[in-house]
This record gives sequence, C-alpha cells and structure tokens, in this order.
Amino acid sequence: MKFPNLGHGIGLRPPHYPQVLGGVVPTPGLDWFEIISENFCEPGGNPRHVLRAVREQFPVAMHGVSLSLGSVDPLNERYLDELARLADEIEPAIISDHLCWGSIDGHYAHDLLPLPYTDEALAHVTRRVLAVQDRLKRRILVENVSSYVAFRQDAMTEWEFLAALATQADCGVLLDVNNVFVSAHNHRFDARAFIAGIPRGRVGQIHLAGHSRNGDLLLDTHDHPVLDEVWELYRFAIATHGPVSTLIEWDDDIPPLDRVVDESRKALAICREVGLGAGRDAQP
Repeated sequence: MKFPNLGHGIGLRPPHYPQVLGGVVPTPGLDWFEIISENFCEPGGNPRHVLRAVREQFPVAMHGVSLSLGSVDPLNERYLDELARLADEIEPAIISDHLCWGSIDGHYAHDLLPLPYTDEALAHVTRRVLAVQDRLKRRILVENVSSYVAFRQDAMTEWEFLAALATQADCGVLLDVNNVFVSAHNHRFDARAFIAGIPRGRVGQIHLAGHSRNGDLLLDTHDHPVLDEVWELYRFAIATHGPVSTLIEWDDDIPPLDRVVDESRKALAICREVGLGAGRDAQP
C-alpha cells in the first residue's frame, strides 16, 4: 500500500487565513495543509473560498470527526454525501477520521470516545470502514484517539485492533504519536510497542501535538508545543515506518503562523537526522 508523502504541514485554522491568502507563508516546514472536514462542507461562505485558494497552491488532507465509525447508529449518509462532494471538488491527498464512536440514536456527543477492543467491535468497524471507502471511492486513514478509560471486555491491545482493522478493511492508519504517548501514560503500556505493532506500509500520516496534565492523567488538548518526549517517540516512529506525511495540530490558544511552522520544522529536522530527508513526493 502506498500513500503519498506530503512532507510536513499544519492545520488550516482561521487565525492564519489572512497570511495564507496573502501568500506570505514561511518555508520550509509548510508543504501542505490539513482541514477539519466538517468546517468546510458548506459549499458557500468564506471557509470554502479560503480552501479553494489554498488548494491552488498546496496539497490538502481532509480530517473528519463525525464518521463515528464505532457507533451502532447507521452511517450518516448525508454527511457522507457532503464529504464526497467536498472530496470531488478539492481532490484531497488524504481523507481520515478516528477509531472511535461519538453518536447514539442520532445525537452526537462531540467527543471521540474509545471502543472496546473485541472481535465483535473489530468486525463492526471493519464493515463500516469498507462502506465508507466504497462510498468515497478511496482508501481512508483511521486515527488512534487518546483515551482515559479502558474496557474490561478488551480482548486485544489497541494497536493489535488497529493493525487488524487496517488489514481487514484494507485501509491506512493515521498514527497520532501524541495520542500514543498520552494513552501509554494513562494506561501504563509501552508506547514504542504500539508504534512497532502497526504494520509497515499501513501508516499514511502522522499527527503531532501538545498535551496537558490534569492530576495523574495526560489530556490531548492541542494547545501546547510538542513535548520533548513526544519528539523522541516521533523519531522512533519514522525510523520504524519510514518517511510519512507529518502534521502539527494546534487547535487552542493558537499562536502566530510562524510559531506553528517552527514546530513543523522540528519534525523536518528530525527526519533529516534520521536520514530520511524531506521526502515529499506529492504536488498541489
């Protein structure tokens, strides 16, 4: 399986629209943008205008939060139609969502809730990923979420579940290295075992972000720079999986564009230190 290596990018966020539209973007470290798909589904309005302009200059990835792949609710056909229309227009390099559930009886929790890692859940999520890919006519990436509770029913580890899902649904994995670090701390497992447990060739993108602490728990808050321990885990991830499209997520207390791109340059520098170079192979 081959996913494009877009290089190093950041999330497209409203505080940075004027600078991005003005063509004043810092390089290197800004090869592509990722959008939160739901924020751009409406065909009119300023977000879609900005996205069209960005897409003329950069590759774009669509990252969603509403597929609710683990829910027992039927897949939201209206939302899938919106995703398909958006993808048809902007031709994203990557489409992704999360290994989670977030809806029940048609009501959305607006959170990314973890699943029990059981054979029954695996079969259920596999069917739903296959249905989404059939509707979108492309493979998607499924992201590991951070979690703060575990299920007594778990029959396998999270990485074993993800690896089996990727194989059975023939999808890719969006490896969120910060989420691995957060969950490893909260649940006391080996973060490197998680990363090494995902089959090489299935990781199509990496996320990096900052987190915060609340008592004994780490929380995935996306409002801080990437911590040194997460950078070291990223170094291990790319040494294990090779050059992979890497994104800096910064979604709260968002600093100036240059500061976010500085984080992306750190990822680029680590890739070069590992001997992978920039590795970009996709064009706008």
